[in-house]
Amino acid sequence: MAKKFYVVWRGEKTGVFDDWPTTLAQVDGFSGAQYKSFPTRAAAEAAFGGGAPARSRTTGAFGKPRVARTDHADAVAAFDTVIFCDGACEPNPGKAGSGMAVYRAGVLASLWYGAYNPAGTNNTAELNALLQALMLAKLEIDAGRTVQVRSDSSYGLNAVTKWAAGWKKRGWKKADGEIKNLEIIQLLHALYLEIEEEVNLQHVSAHVGIEGNELADRMAMLAVERREPEWREFTGPFDIGKLLKMRAG
Repeated sequence: MAKKFYVVWRGEKTGVFDDWPTTLAQVDGFSGAQYKSFPTRAAAEAAFGGGAPARSRTTGAFGKPRVARTDHADAVAAFDTVIFCDGACEPNPGKAGSGMAVYRAGVLASLWYGAYNPAGTNNTAELNALLQALMLAKLEIDAGRTVQVRSDSSYGLNAVTKWAAGWKKRGWKKADGEIKNLEIIQLLHALYLEIEEEVNLQHVSAHVGIEGNELADRMAMLAVERREPEWREFTGPFDIGKLLKMRAG
């Protein structure tokens, strides 16, 4: 992964930083934080020397997102790219599918659906969605963008960021039985370790009107309806009202 440098114009400390964890410590929870990544130190120092830019959709604040039920522009503008991912299964176990809604510069940029499994579960659908989201996140990070991935699956996020490390130390075993969905969890954990310093993972509540989460849910159900095993980009018009009227999971 290419080395990146980070400018913090507004934060606990300001300046040019060489790594993401140090940068995060300066802006996490700081109201009105402004920061951005750059591919070279020279570019970062020049940007810092030029002073803080006007507030834009590529700079923003961490901390608790301000998410309205139908308008979450402020929240998704805090990162260059925000990826919502979700899975659906009807019944559970049963026909499962996964979906993503991708925002760039605070604007809906693409919708994706796929990973249909005629004998899946809600958990496998959520894990497949998270895997695809992290794969996309890596591409975005490699392109120099700040990325957040949002999922409503506590199971998926905990499995990847908390439980997997302990399971791995014990030879991918746990004391009270087998690890379900082990193969995909292993893939997810390996990918997460590659980008953990530069990706922000956040849990969001399901079915409370968060636009990105709702759209990812609709795409997951579209994967089920179309029985689409491959990941496909949705090519219809981005009429948010009509999209939200699609079948929900």
